[in-house]
Amino acid sequence: MERSLPKPGVLVVVGAALAACALSACGSQSAAQSGDNLVEGKRLFVERCGSCHTLARAGTTGTQGPDLDAAFRQSLADGFGRSVVRGVVAEQIKHPMGQEMPADLVEGDGVTDVAAYVAISVAKPGDDTGLLATAVESAGSGEPAVAENGVLEIAADPNGRLAYVTSEASAEAGSLTVRMPNESTVDHDIAVENGGVSARGDVVGQGGVSEFTADFAPGEYTYFCTLPGHREGGMEGTLTVR
Repeated sequence: MERSLPKPGVLVVVGAALAACALSACGSQSAAQSGDNLVEGKRLFVERCGSCHTLARAGTTGTQGPDLDAAFRQSLADGFGRSVVRGVVAEQIKHPMGQEMPADLVEGDGVTDVAAYVAISVAKPGDDTGLLATAVESAGSGEPAVAENGVLEIAADPNGRLAYVTSEASAEAGSLTVRMPNESTVDHDIAVENGGVSARGDVVGQGGVSEFTADFAPGEYTYFCTLPGHREGGMEGTLTVR
């Protein structure tokens, strides 16, 4: 039976690259080797790749790039080993195809660590266990943010995922300054919308703060990131104003 390759534009690389990798040395490597640091691989994947790619076990929901679970599922079912996935991922990190993915996103040992983690995780049911389960905190699982003295601070997820540290916030009605510190490597902003209020802060990179001030009447508002694909990936929450 002929093996099905990921369709061009669906996987990070075209099907030809997968076939070439299967015939080369990268196809003979195991999915994970003794020198691999899978915990670091997961951390780096979430930080550097998760804003663009969905990988269920990593808890990432990016929509700008291919859904890696979907992209590799059929090829794995058709008999391509996870060692081939490892080789494809490592090759794409080192030599990106297309303009969307920057070069040198991960370097050094990080390349093999990320490739190994993706290879053992992609299209695999269930959740990570052991040290991998705690390698990165769950996105948006922080305590609800509460405004103090007219200032509401909701930080972006520091690990690079499409989330704020919390998906719930509350404030008193009136003038409110909304601040979003960003310690991740991914650019973000924060905006709030409701029938009566629509305001946003500037897009900021690592170390910046997105901020705006607006008057809020009692009600329920949605806060979210306006960058393409970020809200769709889950970067939003609910602000309750009393």
